[in-house]
Amino acid sequence: MIRPSIGLLGRIVAILLLAVTIEFAVSTYLYERASHVSVRDDEARRLAEHLIVARRVLNERPAFERPEVAEELTTDRYIVSWSPSALPRPTIAPAMDSMRRQIVDWEPTLAATDIHLRLTSPGRTSVVSGDLRLDDGTLLSFRMREGVRTLDLALGRVLLALIPAIALMLLSGALIGRILQPLRMLARAADKLGRGQGGQGAPLIVPERGPGEVRHVTRAFNRMQARIGRLIDERTRALAAVGHDLRTPLARLRLRADAIHDDEVREAIGTDIEEMEAMVASLLAFLGGDGDAEQPELTDLAILCANLADDAADHGRDVHYVGPDHFDCRLRRFGVKRALTNLVENALHYGEHAVITLRADPGDDVRIRVEDDGPGIPEESLELVLEPFVRLDIARRRDTVGFGLGLSIVARVVATEGGELTLANRPEGGLCAEIRLPHCRT
Repeated sequence: MIRPSIGLLGRIVAILLLAVTIEFAVSTYLYERASHVSVRDDEARRLAEHLIVARRVLNERPAFERPEVAEELTTDRYIVSWSPSALPRPTIAPAMDSMRRQIVDWEPTLAATDIHLRLTSPGRTSVVSGDLRLDDGTLLSFRMREGVRTLDLALGRVLLALIPAIALMLLSGALIGRILQPLRMLARAADKLGRGQGGQGAPLIVPERGPGEVRHVTRAFNRMQARIGRLIDERTRALAAVGHDLRTPLARLRLRADAIHDDEVREAIGTDIEEMEAMVASLLAFLGGDGDAEQPELTDLAILCANLADDAADHGRDVHYVGPDHFDCRLRRFGVKRALTNLVENALHYGEHAVITLRADPGDDVRIRVEDDGPGIPEESLELVLEPFVRLDIARRRDTVGFGLGLSIVARVVATEGGELTLANRPEGGLCAEIRLPHCRT
């Protein structure tokens, strides 16, 4: 299973987003915490002033009047009550110790009152309550009417602070994308070069732009492509010379063989010459494939397949074509014809019957199948036979002509067209070779 990968631009943008998000979240949190400290400081000062006044008034009144006085001391901000109990309730919110210290700092006289603070409804917004001792040991209890935020990350402020961060991230992504544009151009050029579209004729020169490292890589790629082009040119010229030099003595041998009166000897020599010619032709076709300057052109693929079947039938072979009468595609006609010819010859060499099937999928993929009734190929060797110079003599007969380059040439031609060649054994026996050509329809 192929896992989807994240591109370099996506990774850089993700890192920027993570860094900016963490930075703004942390800074906003610290800002909120600082503002809460300030709010609590103000609240502590107001509460301290109110407690000093309430304690002084209640200390001056007799016990039976204190409930009514406490009710009068209740405001829209604080609820005050009096209790004759001499024991204070335990503190249940140690986090309120800082606020207690602030109250005592504002009114030091409250330090001797054994003041306690607690949270009566703990949560994100909690109500602060507490009590302190009067001079006679009774308790003055108090409670804030409004809750105090004890834990608030201020998500609204975080999101608001992230707006410029996201805008900055998008701007950074656009700038990084512009920086990476030369790398994308280099990747496209390398892909085209890998498919044989370059290196000879019109080279795929990539402009040297971007940062120094990118320019260095681009320059190295252009130099490599120039060297590959020179190697291909030299190899093509050498192969052409070798092919000419080999074909000339073969032609002389054929002429001399025709003068032999012994029919059996003449046919044997003619068979050897044909085998040598086939070997030279396959070798030149394979080694000279990268130098093929053929350009895609509009081709009736149905007629091409039908003609191959008719030519084989004219030579007494059982080949049938199944498919539409006409089917126009834009492809390299001679290359595809060479590939299909190799598949048909391969099918007829190992089987008695062959069928060429042409059909188009709804997704505009064109599929060509060449099926035979031969022995097939062992499952473990279906990919191996696509390698050059591989001949499975155990599975097939040993009278194979050539170097074992037929399927390798087909795979190369199909790859040049941007397609795919697959081999599979038929359930009823024989081999099915399928060529898939995507997006070749006009």
